[in-house]
Amino acid sequence: MSRKPTYEELERRVRKLEEQLAERKRVEDALIRTRRRLNTVFDFVAYPLVVLSLEQRVRYLNAGFVSLFGWTQEEMEGKRIPFVPRDVMREAQEDIEKIIEEKSQLRRETKRITRTGRILDVVIRIAYYHESEYEPAGLLMIFRDVTEQKRIARINETILRISTALPEHPDLEELLDFVDSEVMRNLETEGSVAILLDEEKQELFVLGAAYDDSATERRVKEIRFGMNELVAGEVIRTGKPVIVSDTSENAELHRERDRKLGYRTRNLALVPLRTSDRITGVLCALNKKEGSFDQRDIELLSTIAGTVALSVENARVNSQLKTAYEEVRGLNRAKDKVIHHLSHELKTPVSILGGSLKILERTLSAVPRNTWEQNIERMKRNLDRIVEIQYEVSDIMRDRHYRAYDLLSVLLEECKDELAVLVEEESQNGKLAERIRKKIDILFGENQAEAEKIYFHDFVKQRLEILRASFSFRTITIGEEFEKAPPVLMPRDTLQKVVDGIIRNAIENTPDEGKVELVVRQKGKGTLFVVRDYGVGIVKEAQQRIFEGFFSTQQTSDYRTGKPFEFNAGGKGADLLRMKIFSERFNFTINMESSRCKFIPGEEDSCPGTISECRFCTTREDCFASGGTTFTLYFPPAKTTSE
Repeated sequence: MSRKPTYEELERRVRKLEEQLAERKRVEDALIRTRRRLNTVFDFVAYPLVVLSLEQRVRYLNAGFVSLFGWTQEEMEGKRIPFVPRDVMREAQEDIEKIIEEKSQLRRETKRITRTGRILDVVIRIAYYHESEYEPAGLLMIFRDVTEQKRIARINETILRISTALPEHPDLEELLDFVDSEVMRNLETEGSVAILLDEEKQELFVLGAAYDDSATERRVKEIRFGMNELVAGEVIRTGKPVIVSDTSENAELHRERDRKLGYRTRNLALVPLRTSDRITGVLCALNKKEGSFDQRDIELLSTIAGTVALSVENARVNSQLKTAYEEVRGLNRAKDKVIHHLSHELKTPVSILGGSLKILERTLSAVPRNTWEQNIERMKRNLDRIVEIQYEVSDIMRDRHYRAYDLLSVLLEECKDELAVLVEEESQNGKLAERIRKKIDILFGENQAEAEKIYFHDFVKQRLEILRASFSFRTITIGEEFEKAPPVLMPRDTLQKVVDGIIRNAIENTPDEGKVELVVRQKGKGTLFVVRDYGVGIVKEAQQRIFEGFFSTQQTSDYRTGKPFEFNAGGKGADLLRMKIFSERFNFTINMESSRCKFIPGEEDSCPGTISECRFCTTREDCFASGGTTFTLYFPPAKTTSE
């Protein structure tokens, strides 16, 4: 039987329990004070800090975390924080599992989302802390926001890269394409464009562009806009940056632009391209991939725009100077060609007239000299003046003595049959001057013939059949695509000159074994006539003046007025001029596109005249793909007097 404790023993036990309770109370008070001090320290720490359970549920958030991310302790206690972006979620989970398993710590640069949806670049430190008598194990996380730091670094890197690359892009379009690609990459957008102002027409056009979609990138450069059709017009007028966060707020304006571009714009940011005295355009970023544009985007855009604006203006001026230089250079070459060409054309008749005067003088020897001598001498004097002018011009142009006899001997050899016929004819009637006048009137004089309705497809078919005999000595394939088309209203003989001339021009510029394609079809309510040759083509400089007349696309030394339809037959340079005059007189349009044969890119290069003799082409298709010229004539619908 156990003994009951005495009173004294019970009293000692009670005192011991009281001491233990007092110690526990003292420890608890100390723990509370420590926690308060720790919380104060945590809140004092500028960096965001969070304490999580091993299940990643919030135990504590400091003031720095609330300030940066937006969630409060009261909202998130015992809950998971939804601040991990989807694209790094797996990485984040693997990090936590590894830390818990190894009871270790980790440092990583990653991304997190704020309560408002803004994505931040952060450096995160995660540490495992062990279980204690008073608290279970958990995770301690400290964050450092490096978004601004990285943004500044990106800006500096971008400006350095752009500044370094500017000298490598003297071409304006190439420069703007490069700048737009940098804008798109740094602002993380779907596209970026550089919109320039055409001050003369008061129109906006896109010269530089970068898009995720290359088709859109090509398309935007083909469209012009009025100043009121784009937000860029407002930026140019006011000189102030603009952010459009939601295009639906001015749906009509943006809908029309998007319709033209074939591209939907959700939001955009624009800043002016400003030089010291004016605004030349706008730099624009479109469709932010994540979030919306903000002031920091405007600051970056403005920094880039300020860096490149002067270079853009310099490139623009250089481009204009280059164009002007090429124009002057082309005009100078055209001037030389025209002078050489006219000199070439004039020397033959001058030589013939000189010889004819000598023959005439011998013929008149039987007639009293006083009846004709004065007229003959007057003609000789004026003929000598023309020859002297030709020699002077030639010496100035070539800076050396001009030897005409080599060229004239060739021309006389080629023309001897024609000269013989003329001498025989003129010995009978002596009306050379009258014949020349009539010939000029036929070629260039006012056409008095009456206009009539002509069905063009039938007319071209008939003319082609007639012309075949004239170029039967050539080995040329003629492709025909004649569709029924509305009639044209023109004098028949004028239309014949146009059709014959354009076909002859194509055949004369096509080597043997080549091909020429003729197309007649309806376009709208009118008629389209297309003549495409797969010949040598025309150099770019000559294309601009092909309709100006007396302008040869060949070197003067290679030039000859050959038999019609011969390869490189040449001519006086008046056929295309005459067609252009006819087009203005009879209200049709004539246009030309050409690409010079890539194997003989310069005017000084020559084609052998037969594809099989060309050292560059192994098949006919090689020649067909190398160059050629297309003439396009459009005849509007014929209108009667009543119409």
